[in-house]
Amino acid sequence: MIFVLTLHYFFRIGLFYWLISDSSSTELMGEHGIFSFNHIVTVTLGEIYVIGLVSAIKFTVDYVIQLNKNNQLLELQSETEMKYLKAQIQPHFLFNTLNNLYALALKRSKKAAEGVLKLSEIMEYMLYDSSKKKISLLKEINYIQNYIELERIRKQDLVESNIEINGEIDDIVIPPLLFLPFVENCFKHGQLSNGKIIMEMKFTRHEKDLEFYLKNHIEQYAHEHDKSGIGHVNINRRLELLYGNKFDLQIRPSSDNYLVVLKIPIK
Repeated sequence: MIFVLTLHYFFRIGLFYWLISDSSSTELMGEHGIFSFNHIVTVTLGEIYVIGLVSAIKFTVDYVIQLNKNNQLLELQSETEMKYLKAQIQPHFLFNTLNNLYALALKRSKKAAEGVLKLSEIMEYMLYDSSKKKISLLKEINYIQNYIELERIRKQDLVESNIEINGEIDDIVIPPLLFLPFVENCFKHGQLSNGKIIMEMKFTRHEKDLEFYLKNHIEQYAHEHDKSGIGHVNINRRLELLYGNKFDLQIRPSSDNYLVVLKIPIK
């Protein structure tokens, strides 16, 4: 810095004498002559001010560029992780569905054809809608109903389910595959001793959020409920990536039911 300032000082003095006549140089230089202490300090402070201003602009530009790069990397990382989590859900879901159809085929049930039709609708969802960032809540509910119907075909009259919708939800969009893992867990862990499954499901629109309510009747709560599966761990991670800390997930197990209440922002 000292070397640059010294070089600049001599370069500036040289330009003054080269470009400006001797008669006007004294006026432009001021009362103090060249190489005087006051003149050196004045020129040096002026150049330090210029260097500081230019450096501040450069550092600000570099900071903004680096910040944008970091944001892009974080977005890419989140998107990659999201795709990985969704890729975990899809084979997991299809595996259980194929098991259901396999059980129907073993029984030579006529309902196997109906099950294949429902599965084709679910496959359409997996192939086309699950790759989207957002889908209609009504479409998500429709696929949940298809999954329940597949289970009802396999278990016949052992499935009792009720879906209640409160408020206007036509314009609500949500990330795909958000509620299916909870519904799937009801069938994996929520059977009564007679094999019956009883579910109560509600979708309620509030002013700023959507509330998902799911109660599964059980006879005795299993402490290891879905602990070994990817369901709850996966859905928690997805919610964190999608909503940060703006969601509220409550899981309330008791001796006779397993209750899930999830609130997510609408906008």
